[in-house]
Amino acid sequence: MVDTTRLKRFLRPRHIAVIGGRWCGQVVRQCKLMGYAGEIWPVSTSHDEMAGVSCFKSLDDLPEVPDAVFIGVNRTATIDIVSKLNVMGVGGAVCFASGYAEIGATGKAHQQKLVEAAGNMPIQGPNCLGFLNFMDGVALWPDEHGADPVDKGVAILSQSGAIGLNVTMQKRHLPLSYLVSLGNQAQTGVAEFIDAMLDDDRVTAIGLLIEGLTDIPKFSAAASRALAKGVPLVALKTGRSEAGAKIAVSHTSTLAGDDELYNALFARYGVARVNTLPVFVETLKLLSLCGPLAGNKVVSMSVSGGEASMIADLAESRDLNFAEFSEADHKRISATTHELVHISNPFDYHTFDWGNREAQSRTFTEVLRSDYDARLMLLDWPRADRCSTDSWTAALGAFADAHEAAPGVSILASSLPENLPPDVSRQAIARGLIPMYGFDETLAALEAAARIGRYHRLAASGRAATPMKPVPVLSHKPSTVLDEAASKRRLAKFGLKVPEGRLVDRANVVSAASEIGFPVVLKAAGSHMTHKSDVGGVALGLTDPDAVMAAADGMADLSDSYLVERMQPKPLVELIVGITRDPQFGLVLVIGAGGILVELMQDACSLLFPIIREDVEEAIARLKVVKLLDGYRGQAAANREALIDAVMAVAQFADANADSLIELDVNPLMVFEDDAVAADALLRMS
Repeated sequence: MVDTTRLKRFLRPRHIAVIGGRWCGQVVRQCKLMGYAGEIWPVSTSHDEMAGVSCFKSLDDLPEVPDAVFIGVNRTATIDIVSKLNVMGVGGAVCFASGYAEIGATGKAHQQKLVEAAGNMPIQGPNCLGFLNFMDGVALWPDEHGADPVDKGVAILSQSGAIGLNVTMQKRHLPLSYLVSLGNQAQTGVAEFIDAMLDDDRVTAIGLLIEGLTDIPKFSAAASRALAKGVPLVALKTGRSEAGAKIAVSHTSTLAGDDELYNALFARYGVARVNTLPVFVETLKLLSLCGPLAGNKVVSMSVSGGEASMIADLAESRDLNFAEFSEADHKRISATTHELVHISNPFDYHTFDWGNREAQSRTFTEVLRSDYDARLMLLDWPRADRCSTDSWTAALGAFADAHEAAPGVSILASSLPENLPPDVSRQAIARGLIPMYGFDETLAALEAAARIGRYHRLAASGRAATPMKPVPVLSHKPSTVLDEAASKRRLAKFGLKVPEGRLVDRANVVSAASEIGFPVVLKAAGSHMTHKSDVGGVALGLTDPDAVMAAADGMADLSDSYLVERMQPKPLVELIVGITRDPQFGLVLVIGAGGILVELMQDACSLLFPIIREDVEEAIARLKVVKLLDGYRGQAAANREALIDAVMAVAQFADANADSLIELDVNPLMVFEDDAVAADALLRMS
C-alpha cells in the first residue's frame, strides 16, 4: 500500500536528490530552468558537479532526508538504492531504468524485488521518464519539454513518456499543471496518481493517456472520488483489442469485448473517452478554462454559409443540440442586422457588417443572450505577412464585447490550427474567450464536456456509482454447461419469466404437448448443444400430435430427451441479455439486439456490476432497436418495466452466483406489449 503522505511530498518536494550520471545532470538543468526554489542534491561517485551544482558522494552525506529522488542508474543498482531510500524515509523516487517486466519473466522477477524494496514508499515506474510539476517548478525529468509555468491547470498521466512529452510541445494553450510518465506502474499507478492530483486544488482536470488499467476496482474508486469532487477525467485509451473472447459457448462474449468494457467503465464513472490526441488536448483545455457544460445546446456564428454548413454536417453525428432560435431571439437578432440575413442556427451573419465592430457587437450580443450552453464564433485568421487582418480583428473584438455583455462559454474556433495565430489566441483568452483548433475537434470537445456535465449532475443528485468490488474468484473448476431446461429453472427462481414447458423423453412428447396446449415448440435437449437451431434441434409452431412426433423423430440423432414448450406469439422485438466474465472487470451484463441477427447487428451495451435499474433503462435507450420498443410504424409499444424486470432478474442471479457463474446467455428474450419472456437460455458454471 502506497503511503499517500509520502506521495504528496514526492510530487511537491521541498528538496530533490538525483542519483546517477548523465541523465541526472539533465534533471538538474531542467529544475533550474523551471525555476525550482528548493534544494537540489546530486549524488555521484564519479562527478564533482552537475549543471553547476556540487555533488555529494553518498546518500549518507545529504543534509536531510529528501522529499523526492530521481534514480538514474541500472536496474540492479536501482533496487538497492530504493531499499535504502525507503529506510531513510524518502517521500518517493522515480525509477528511470528499464529492463523490468516489459522484457519478460527475468524482468518481472527484478520488478517484484523492486516493489518489495520500496515498501510503502511511492516509486514511479520503472521504465519511465519521471514527472513535471509546472506549478512548483519541479522537473524530475531527464529530457527537455515545451510547457510553461502555470498557477493551475490540467494534470496528464501518460503510460507513454514520448506521447506525454509531445503534449508539452503543443501550442494550443492547454495549461499543464503536471505531466506524469507512468511507465510499468509496478507499484504506484493511475489510481494512486489520480488520488494525488485530487488532493491538489490547483488541478482543474485530469487527462489519461493509457493503453489499459492494471487494477479496475482501484481505478473505479479514484474515478468515483473525482466525480464526487467535480474534477473532470478525460481518457485517450490506445491498444484496442478485437471484441470477443477466444473461447466462448455463447453470443455474449463476442459482444462484450475488451474495448466495450472500457467504454462501460468510463461511462459509469463519468470519464469522457476521446479517440485522438487533438481532441484530447482540446477537450482538456475546454474543461480547464470553463469546466463541464451545463447542457448540450450549442449555437455557432460565421461570416460564411460554407462554414455554417460544415458545422451543421459535423454536428449531425454528435450528441449536440443546435436548436433553432426562439421567436423572441429571432426578433431581437433580426433587429440588429440586414433584412437579407436569414436567422438560423448555425448562424451565417453575412458580410453586410463585416469590418464594423460596433454593428457586429450588437448582433453578436443578441445571439449570446439566447439560451445556449456554448457559443461558437468560427473565424480563420488570414496570413499577416500578405493580408490585412483589420476586419478579423474587428470581428474578434465584437465577439469579446458580446461575451462581456452576455457571459457564458464563448469559443473562438478555427477550421485549421495554423489559422489561429498564438497572439490572437492569447488575446482571446485575455478577454475570456476560449481558442479552439479544428471544427470537428471543437465539436468533439463540446460533446465530451456536455457528457461530463451530465455525469456530474447525476452524481450531485445521488446517482454517483459506487466503486467496484474486487473480482470474485471462481469457487472451483472445471466448468459445466447446463442445458436449456436446467438453465431456465435456475433463472426462473430469480423472477425471469420463461414459457410453460416439460422436459420429457420421446414417448411422452405428444402428451406433454397436449397438456401445454397447441401450438408448441419442440427442442432437442442436452448441454452438448449450445446453438440448437444451427443443427436442426428446434421445431417451431407445431399444431398437432403428428407434427410433434415427426419433429421428435427428425431430432432423434441429436438427443433422447426433448423440451416441449408453449409457442410464444410474435414479439415486438427480440433481445439478448447475457453475462460474461472478464479477468479484470469481473462479471459484465450485456443487453443487445437478439435472435439470429445478434452478431450481424452488433447492437449492444455492456454494464458493469453492481447494476441498478436506471443503468438498465439508459442502456436500453441507447440501443438501435429501441425504436421497435417504442412502437415503430404504428405497432404497439413494449412494456419497458417488464423488460427491465427481466434484465434485473438476470443481474440478480449473477450477483447471487458470482463465485461460480462463468457465462449466461438469454437469447432471445422476447419482448411483448405487456411482458418479456426468455425463449432460450444457457448457463456455464464452475
